[in-house]
Amino acid sequence: MSWLLNLYETYESNLDRVGVIEKKHNDREYTLLPISHTTQNAQIEVEITEQGDFHSARVLDKDDFSTLIPCTEKSASRAGSVVAPYPLHDKLSYVAGDFVAYGGKIKKEEPFAAYIQQLEGWANSEYATPKLKSIYRYLSKRRLIKDLVDESILYLDEDQKLISKWEKKYERSPGEKPRIFTAVPGELESAFIRFNVYSPDKALTKVWQDKELYDSFIGYYSKLLGEEDICYVTGKQLPSTDKHANKIRNSGDKAKLISANDTSGFTFRGRFAHSHEAASISYEVSQKAHNALKWLIHRQGKTTMDNRVFLVWGNDATNVPSLTDNDNIFAMGFGTESSRPTAIKSHTNEELAFDLAKALSGYRNKLAVKADSKANVNILVLDSATTGRMAVLYYRNLDKKLYFDRLIDWHSKCAWLHRYQKDEQGELLLFWGAPATRDIAFAAYGPKANDKLIKGLMERMLPCIVDGRTIPQDIVRSATHRASNPVAMDKWEWEKTLSITCALINTREGYNVGLDEENTDRSYLFGRLLAIADVLERNALERSGQDKEKKRSTNAIRYMSVFSQHPERTWRTIQNALQPHQAKYGQSLNYYSIMIDEVASKIPFDQFNNEPLTGKYLLGFYSQRYKLYHNTDKKKHQANTTETNDSQNDNTPA
Repeated sequence: MSWLLNLYETYESNLDRVGVIEKKHNDREYTLLPISHTTQNAQIEVEITEQGDFHSARVLDKDDFSTLIPCTEKSASRAGSVVAPYPLHDKLSYVAGDFVAYGGKIKKEEPFAAYIQQLEGWANSEYATPKLKSIYRYLSKRRLIKDLVDESILYLDEDQKLISKWEKKYERSPGEKPRIFTAVPGELESAFIRFNVYSPDKALTKVWQDKELYDSFIGYYSKLLGEEDICYVTGKQLPSTDKHANKIRNSGDKAKLISANDTSGFTFRGRFAHSHEAASISYEVSQKAHNALKWLIHRQGKTTMDNRVFLVWGNDATNVPSLTDNDNIFAMGFGTESSRPTAIKSHTNEELAFDLAKALSGYRNKLAVKADSKANVNILVLDSATTGRMAVLYYRNLDKKLYFDRLIDWHSKCAWLHRYQKDEQGELLLFWGAPATRDIAFAAYGPKANDKLIKGLMERMLPCIVDGRTIPQDIVRSATHRASNPVAMDKWEWEKTLSITCALINTREGYNVGLDEENTDRSYLFGRLLAIADVLERNALERSGQDKEKKRSTNAIRYMSVFSQHPERTWRTIQNALQPHQAKYGQSLNYYSIMIDEVASKIPFDQFNNEPLTGKYLLGFYSQRYKLYHNTDKKKHQANTTETNDSQNDNTPA
């Protein structure tokens, strides 16, 4: 129950955000729902005058579908043929009193009768508002379909029956198809209608955005709730519920976190006679906790392709750096060449990103003061095995200071120099930090790995970040194997896989990107040899003009996989392939030849064999290659070599 309690407390600490419309990066709207409210996709908007007469109607654009509506316990979980009307906005078959008159088919009871009776109770209560009374007066006239037909929103056939599905025989001209049949998925009876009260003042609040109307239904419905019971979440005596919210991840999500609607005997396994004996949760807590969860998922949740949700939030301040997101400020910002990290904007604000970067560098800053508070951080993973049931796969509640300490520790240890993220201008960023968990999954299993494998790895990485556990060796081995096979990937993909694999290996080894020339580890030294051979051949190919665009793989790269398994035997092949280049370009490549001799001499005679290399060879390869491409010693050596050659030429007898 602790996750429900923390979601409930999050709702209580963000009451000022209730009903406030926010937008995602794709301009999709969302809000922290008031209790007794949910969202639906509406296709038709009907405007009513203040006197209760029809004014106008329109078919909505797809971007304007999402509508905040009041709901009851039954309507929020209705399914199949069960008649459970929403209190105000609903489907055409519910809100149109003339639905049957125009050929509409109903199965048992008429939905409109239940709808208008429920609306009447609200409209005649002490909580009713003028807008609500106007809508009720209009719908009581039972003429909605007639008005929508007159407005050319709906259409009738030759028998004056409502056209439920558009067919070519109804076309008066080729290609003609009314917008409503494109907007509504399925038959027209499922078209969702939302109502508004017309006013010449365009700034007037829409009905579905009206806080006064929110409060009106909340006050009215609170008087209709069931019996009180002990709430297992708060410990208070409150009206309980056995019907809990769905649509948690998106508007089409039918899976529930809490459900006990199976009375056939399998749910309780004979332990309880009734569901409330297993757990009793109050209506208010259920509503607020679920609404907070929906809001947080929209706001900052990370959802995989098959709808597994990874969510991190704080009770007092919801914006907390994520553990998995690719836009993670650590993965994007730490170690860039500027003093202030260059990062793609995420839900975590820039000020916090800079604070964390400074904290990682050891500075005393205001984040350390924040972290000393008693606020907690929550980590939640959700997924559903079926369309109706959802489960909490992982949940942790940590002290905020401990969470940031663990996060900083992870991004300090599992860190390497990467160059695969892009800034807002599309330029590649050189950054120092830990890779995102999704990038680790692709490095280990490749970009074509299925979603089940990817999300499984992301979940397995959470204890490594949160609890400081060792990275599973099968993940490291798989990434090492792929990084050792560059010919099977495009160059950019291999470079990304290589740097991520180095980060994983380095979590245990604790090396620096800077070359460790004192390191005598056998695998590290063999990795250095491979890097020198690669750079030497690349230089030779560029000098000869054979590979100016650097598309051709060197022998060191082509033999990398075999080299990792049989280093001594493969090194002979690579070195033999270098000899023609060394002979042709002699002095200009002398710098690399000397380095090969120096590194090879550090490998003990008895260790220069075909025993497979460990992942450390990738660290040696990366560090040595990075130094060769960024070191000025090579340029000085080449300049001195050129001067020596010129001097010798000047002293040559005529």
